Amino acid sequence: MHVAVDTNVLVYAEGVNDAARRDVAVALLQMLPPESTLLPVQVLAELFVVLVRKAGRSRAEASTAVLGWGDAFPLIESSGDVLLAATDLVRSHQMSMWDAVVLSAAADARCRLLLSEDLQDGFTWRGVTVTNPFAADRHPLLDALVGPLDPPAAARPVRAVARPGRPGPRARR
Repeated sequence: MHVAVDTNVLVYAEGVNDAARRDVAVALLQMLPPESTLLPVQVLAELFVVLVRKAGRSRAEASTAVLGWGDAFPLIESSGDVLLAATDLVRSHQMSMWDAVVLSAAADARCRLLLSEDLQDGFTWRGVTVTNPFAADRHPLLDALVGPLDPPAAARPVRAVARPGRPGPRARR
């Protein structure tokens, strides 16, 4: 089963905004099978912008972080078909174009889940179900994939995750 990760999960894992969500995001990304966890390229572009504009990181630091995440997990490329499907999503579901491209790319890659705090939890489109990984009641498929995530375990890193300047153990070099 493939799982796509939305920008907000990586933003939290980078330590932007909320320490508690950072711990959950890092633990979750460590527990997800790397070969089944996919990142739409749109997500990495959005992450770069957030790290520079909101977190105040330099372009070099943001670039290092983005490249680290790109090395840590397989990427989902966008295509003309992904864009066309995204425009249908925007029209029929009043979704932002950026979110629609992420969801459309996840569907094109045959993901079963899209981990996102921003999209409607439980929304399903073309076989992809959006689930909020920070919600108290997580999707059963996510729990089946990683097991329950209790808060004390979330605060204890199990293994390194890609970080700025240090791609981590999953890096493909």
